[in-house]
Amino acid sequence: MDTDVIHEKKDHVEWNESFYFSFYDKTNDICAFMRIGLKPNKPLKNMFCFFMLPDGSYIGLKDDDKYDSDVLSAKNLTFTKIQAEKKWNLRFDGKLLDFSSKKPVDVSFNFDFESLNNIFDYRDCVSGFKEKISQSVASEHLEQFGKATGDLKIDEKKYRIFGLGERDHSWGIRDWNAPKMWIWLTCQFSEDTALNVTKLVVSEGEVDAGFVHIEGENLPIMKATINTNYNQDGSPNSFKMELTDKKGDLHKVNAKIIKNVKLPFTSGDGKKQSIMHETLTEYEMNGKIGYGIAEYLIRDF
Repeated sequence: MDTDVIHEKKDHVEWNESFYFSFYDKTNDICAFMRIGLKPNKPLKNMFCFFMLPDGSYIGLKDDDKYDSDVLSAKNLTFTKIQAEKKWNLRFDGKLLDFSSKKPVDVSFNFDFESLNNIFDYRDCVSGFKEKISQSVASEHLEQFGKATGDLKIDEKKYRIFGLGERDHSWGIRDWNAPKMWIWLTCQFSEDTALNVTKLVVSEGEVDAGFVHIEGENLPIMKATINTNYNQDGSPNSFKMELTDKKGDLHKVNAKIIKNVKLPFTSGDGKKQSIMHETLTEYEMNGKIGYGIAEYLIRDF
């Protein structure tokens, strides 16, 4: 079955289909995250593309483009399916903003992202009432971890990239300001051990979903307890988790934020805004150390 397809759109103005990729190259100490979202009823394409760099700075772009087709390309960023559910190519050639100097820098990259597990469907964790209350934040959600390899050039500096990371494919209604909060976490400890966790908080309740991947098996998460410590500015600092999988096994995780990029998402009428903290995070589980993204979307109204 090929899940890597563009689905028939529904009528809601916030109907969205998005593809997201992230990875961390520990050797180069470079973390990347990028997304293309199709909003055919706007009609717009949303995109962002960011790199957290070794010196603590970051470069990136968050912008909209015109919607003229379902091709996954926006503002010089292009995602191309090479093999369904197995391999994607990620390309960019253009300018990203250096948020330290406030100056644009020339950036180009060509990465291949190859999967390391089978596609995981959040429906393996969510049904009934919890499925209903998650309708405003992309009701269909697929996850997969993998490895990214390729070449990155920032101005005149070249990097050969190898990193473990995650890809995310979702479709449905996407209103960034609908949830009170969502937490989306991903970590790769090695090429055969990883985790993915989502906790969605809406007025009607909470939804937990995700997987722990151990010894070749995706174990659905049925309950996630997350205790977060925050900085004075409201950004996450560290957190502890207890994850209960479908077999009833408990997985304890400690994590600390290393770097943080803040992205604002404003409602169409300009009256509401939520802040997405996209962070590089170090995780510890069962004595293993891994790295990945901890994403916190927090209402700012």
